Amino acid sequence: MDQAAPGDDSVVPFIELLRIEELDENLFRGRCHAGAPMRAFGGQVAAQALTAAGRTIDEGRLVHSLHGYFLRPGDPQRPIVYQVDRVRDGLSYATRRVTAVQRGEVIFTLSASFKRAEESDGRQRTMPPVPGPEDLPDPFLAWERADPEDYAKSAGFRALDMRFLPADAPGMPPEQPGVPQQFVWLRTGTPLPDDDPLLQVCALTYLSDLTLASTAALHLQPHRFGRRAPNRLLLASLDHAMWFHRPFRADEWLLFAQRSPSASDGRGLAHGEFYNREGVLVASAVQETLVREMRTGR
Repeated sequence: MDQAAPGDDSVVPFIELLRIEELDENLFRGRCHAGAPMRAFGGQVAAQALTAAGRTIDEGRLVHSLHGYFLRPGDPQRPIVYQVDRVRDGLSYATRRVTAVQRGEVIFTLSASFKRAEESDGRQRTMPPVPGPEDLPDPFLAWERADPEDYAKSAGFRALDMRFLPADAPGMPPEQPGVPQQFVWLRTGTPLPDDDPLLQVCALTYLSDLTLASTAALHLQPHRFGRRAPNRLLLASLDHAMWFHRPFRADEWLLFAQRSPSASDGRGLAHGEFYNREGVLVASAVQETLVREMRTGR
């Protein structure tokens, strides 16, 4: 399926999800839509925080890593203020710390590192030879048929494309005991500007938070592919880290290969790798998720 045209009223242009307003030097403000009911979507909070950090960086430095902690649930009905601390500007590397605040309370913190590009030898893990996104069904169509009313409430935020790979798809690597896995093709639903590499990275930061939590909870879910966790599960991102290895476009299909090597103590760990259509490893992500099974009669 082709990407939605920017003028399609049913789709929010993805760039709008990253938009923030500059209030003063090192001070920005944005708004985030809900992920879970009445909770701002963490991927959007992280993406906007990274956008704020990038606005304070000299041209020529690109973000190569980020580390974030989700401290309180954000309110999607209220704006979020992003305060940027210019920690360091070295010859090659620069570091920024961002604090996201609502109602005078910190809801999220981010540390991001930027660097100038340099030449060096490289290597990478080989991408598994799985089917491309064109061969897979659009899950949004199934979700709309399953719950049209609920889908209509959030259809305005369908600013992205997803394709889930079934566990028995050709080329899927065998699942190791105790390590559930989930493979998803992702991209933004509308094109991004050609002249702003920061937006590509911020968009991927948003996309990276869509399915890692469900990967960490696969051992508790009765089915693998769903729009949200079953009602008996409580999932919430605790922290999130990313490393950006090579240039990419987030508005072109990227394979997100995810695995969860551990779950215990009410927490699940998931890590994932992003590959482009040519099999180039462009980014990695790791997330720890709150995973609680809601019990009745207690």
